[in-house]
Amino acid sequence: MTTYSPAKIEAKWQEAWAEAQTFKATRSADKPKYYVLEMFPYPSGRIHMGHVRNYTMGDVIARYKLATGHNILHPMGWDAFGMPAENAAMASGGHPKDWTYQNIADMRAQMKPLGLSIDWSREFATCDPEYYGQQQALFIDFLEKGLIYRKKAVVNWDPVDMTVLANEQVIDGKGWRSGAEVERRELVQWFFKISDYSEELLDAIDGLDNWPAKVKLMQANWIGKSRGLQFSFHRTDGGEIEVYTTRPDTLMGASFVGISPDHPLAKELEAKDEKVAAFCAQCRKGGTTAEAIEKAEKLGFDTGLTVKHPLAGQPDLPVYIANFILMDYGTGAIFGCPAHDQRDLDFARKYGLPVISTFAPANDEGITMPEDGGDAYVPPKSETVIYIRGFAGETEQTGDDGIAAAIAFAEENGFGEGVTKYRLRDWGLSRQRYWGCPIPVVHCDDCGVVPEKKENLPIELPYDVSFDTPGNPLDRHPTWRDCACPSCGKPAKRETDTMDTFVDSSWYFARFTAPNAETPTSMEDAQYWMNVDQYIGGIEHAILHLLYSRFFARAMHMTGHLPASASEPFDALFTQGMVTHEIYQTRDDKGRPVYHLPEDVTDGKLADGTAVEIIPSAKMSKSKKNVVDPDDILDKYGADTARWFVLSDSPPERDVEWTAAGAEATFKHLNRVWNLCDRISQMDDSAGEGDEDLLRAMHKTINDVTLAIETFGFNAAIAKLYAFTATLQKSKASKAAKREGIMTLAQLMSPMTPHLSEDIWAHQGGEGLIANAPWPVADEAMLVEDTITMPVQINGKRRAEIQVAADARKDAVEEIVLGLDVVQSALSGSAPKKLIVVPGRIVNIVI
Repeated sequence: MTTYSPAKIEAKWQEAWAEAQTFKATRSADKPKYYVLEMFPYPSGRIHMGHVRNYTMGDVIARYKLATGHNILHPMGWDAFGMPAENAAMASGGHPKDWTYQNIADMRAQMKPLGLSIDWSREFATCDPEYYGQQQALFIDFLEKGLIYRKKAVVNWDPVDMTVLANEQVIDGKGWRSGAEVERRELVQWFFKISDYSEELLDAIDGLDNWPAKVKLMQANWIGKSRGLQFSFHRTDGGEIEVYTTRPDTLMGASFVGISPDHPLAKELEAKDEKVAAFCAQCRKGGTTAEAIEKAEKLGFDTGLTVKHPLAGQPDLPVYIANFILMDYGTGAIFGCPAHDQRDLDFARKYGLPVISTFAPANDEGITMPEDGGDAYVPPKSETVIYIRGFAGETEQTGDDGIAAAIAFAEENGFGEGVTKYRLRDWGLSRQRYWGCPIPVVHCDDCGVVPEKKENLPIELPYDVSFDTPGNPLDRHPTWRDCACPSCGKPAKRETDTMDTFVDSSWYFARFTAPNAETPTSMEDAQYWMNVDQYIGGIEHAILHLLYSRFFARAMHMTGHLPASASEPFDALFTQGMVTHEIYQTRDDKGRPVYHLPEDVTDGKLADGTAVEIIPSAKMSKSKKNVVDPDDILDKYGADTARWFVLSDSPPERDVEWTAAGAEATFKHLNRVWNLCDRISQMDDSAGEGDEDLLRAMHKTINDVTLAIETFGFNAAIAKLYAFTATLQKSKASKAAKREGIMTLAQLMSPMTPHLSEDIWAHQGGEGLIANAPWPVADEAMLVEDTITMPVQINGKRRAEIQVAADARKDAVEEIVLGLDVVQSALSGSAPKKLIVVPGRIVNIVI
């Protein structure tokens, strides 16, 4: 008798797949294509069980589609630029390039033993000059089509590191690395004109039928279409302040006008007044995000200016500079209606401004109105309210109707117009750092900003840089920075900003279709392989990455790099849950938590007997040490155990908790499957009993597992496979029937446990590789049940069940039910009040 040995069989079958080039993607006219893609990883140095789960899900789909006759593209790459590499270089004295490529090598070495059906010949990293050189070509093409421009913009500036910080790099108003107070500074930046596509990107969401509803809603909310009123307040000293509001129905409740510290009027005033300048400088310390500004204390400066209210009989309004108003949203100016906006209410109470309600609840909800000390009253726009100060004859109407009436009134009276706006802002791509794709333009005193010639691409990053001094090393590298103008040939300087890493990940899916092409894509390959049929990744990328990719696909079509059919690049999207693990912690002498690795804890105690505090089911985190190294699992149990476990324990869209007991149980089950295979191979050829029952169970399992895989129900598929394994173990069928059963079981398991399945297939004399074997097809005749089980309920409670022919007539079922002892006892000689037979499902008796 042989034994199940993952260490022996997994390397053997991976070598066999590689030798046969089983997963190499090549265009084929005689097969339908299927493109499976998981969001590519950042090369942090080690993979974790979250990676294992993500890539195993994609692998199940890829292997299943290969077996169902599809031509598969399943590639892998690395999202390799970004700040972590620079941080690591600063910490270690090394180089971002060396750190990144070493991490890629380490992670690739961890991933390959998982037996993923990846075409590794298409692998690339976004920091490869061959990749980012083509990205530079795209930049030049986008620039030529007017999709890229430069303008001044307010950014988060770290005065110590001397760099612009992304919003997520500002923590409590300080730079994440330097700890310095962040300033809001105006710099010239490069932008993609994504806002031009706001309506198109929004409308197209409705057609994304195979995307999660929550992701579509997040995309729609980020684009943020709104209908509002645009008008101007006339200053009493001359001039205007233009505002845009989505709640013009609250105009009669206005008590002040607020402008951003970066508004042209604020800048005009700070140039003349030191107090205004000091206040604006204070406002510019801190993050630029709406969230950061919302959390900050509301600060205002009374300019002494006033504006006329556009409605006759209303008082003039004071003008404040306010720290909570963003210049890049709307017009950089608002009117404050404290009664119906909590932020405005907090501000008004701080500065003693009036609070005037324009509407109240339609029903007495027992709330305290804001004039009387309550919170701002902000009902949904769809809710019916009573307008105290409205623009229509009817006082009771929805907020939506009130807004429409206000816009109509303004237009009829000539002081404003209805305008549709979007929350989506243009995408700023400039980053003042080294480890990113260089922006391929030069600055010439005579010619201005000039794109590099494509024949000079890629503009490669210089290797000889130093991170000893804060700021961007490219600014201090004269032999790289100083160059000749591509237009006139005179001395010029390269752009030293590099691109946002979101750019790198916004088109990689297209590059995988032709990773060695001398242009960004090969149209022939793109037309064949695009779109991505199944995209898999985390919900954390539901907004920006997906939105930017959708924009890029449209821009690449406009510039001739993708067909029109690829304008929505991802046909189906699946967002998987996380892998979690208990956190084990003790406390130091100051009460601070000390975390411990899972392998250091046994039965809730450390090796010295110290009891640990256990925090259940938390996201795996290196800082909390609740990580499980896939290498340890593969060494102990093999890849198939890891793959099976991460798919089996919960639906794939939910989190799954990794437990040592669960992994051990999985390994034992796979051993049982192998031992069953071995016993079947040693059976003699004598007749058995129950062949048809076994085959019926087999075809039912084929049907159920196929449906589960098609619908991402991997845990449901595994449950069916557990059940069929038990049936096969108990069956007394003939060797021929059981051999057919174990080989079919191996095929159905092969997307999840490819190595074990290959070994079973070979052990049973299967032809070729199971990876290339056609997927089993359920025999419809075998799915028809001769008899069925029907539960019997009496007054709504289940009391019995009956076995009847699947095509039994209703009167025959009634006769059987009425003859049951439990029914006779309940009736006590009386007739039932009702006897309801639901054919094929249930019998209900009402007494």
